Amino acid sequence: MDALNPDMPPAAIEPPPRQPRVWKFWGTALWALLIFAGMFLGQLAVIVYFVMRQDGPLSMAGLTHVVASGLTISLSVVAGLPMVLLALWVAIRPTRIPFADYLGLRWTSWKNVIIGIVALAVLVEAWDMVSRLAGRDVTPGFMGDVLKSAQADGALWLLVIAFVVAAPVWEELFARGWLYRGWSQSFLGPYGAIVLSSIVWTVMHLQYDWFFLCEVLSIGLLFGYLRFRTGSIWLTILLHALNNLAATVQTWWLAG
Repeated sequence: MDALNPDMPPAAIEPPPRQPRVWKFWGTALWALLIFAGMFLGQLAVIVYFVMRQDGPLSMAGLTHVVASGLTISLSVVAGLPMVLLALWVAIRPTRIPFADYLGLRWTSWKNVIIGIVALAVLVEAWDMVSRLAGRDVTPGFMGDVLKSAQADGALWLLVIAFVVAAPVWEELFARGWLYRGWSQSFLGPYGAIVLSSIVWTVMHLQYDWFFLCEVLSIGLLFGYLRFRTGSIWLTILLHALNNLAATVQTWWLAG
């Protein structure tokens, strides 16, 4: 027998390959903090760069001017995208699941695209009607200032790229991609994951007042439901981009 032959030892038993696994509730939450921290550091680096370029001593007025500048905001939003992608890659790699599969980066049918566009348009128009009836502006006031600042800096095109491309991509990858995937396979289930990820996404928009935060939450719930029904975040990225584009054009129009 080969097993008794010292010249032919028995073959080593290889352990079975590790099966792919999804991060569940706490793993998803803890990695989310690191992903968000990476995004924040990328955006902070841009702000620090412009602050250091200022002439003379630092002042609160000068710091506020830099942070509120359309150019600074545009570049900081764009800088957040590669940091989020890198952090997501690091978080997903141990799961042994392909990056695109983990996040739901798959296309859906044109029927679903049309349904999503119609649903989003109806939802946003309903909020605009409520806003007008309440005597409120239909767009946040600071957005007009940001657009004018970006135009003065010659960076209006960069602001559009930041709001219509960069922000929708990394926000959807984070909220409807990362958070939903892990939390939907935890004790929360799909609907709990839709609600909680939408709340987290809303908290990321604390620059708005309570009224617009309610609108953001409702849009997040719609995007989460579409993610659940279609399995695609390309759809929510597209809808998010269209919503931001429409809001940018509307703000520009109302700001004159």
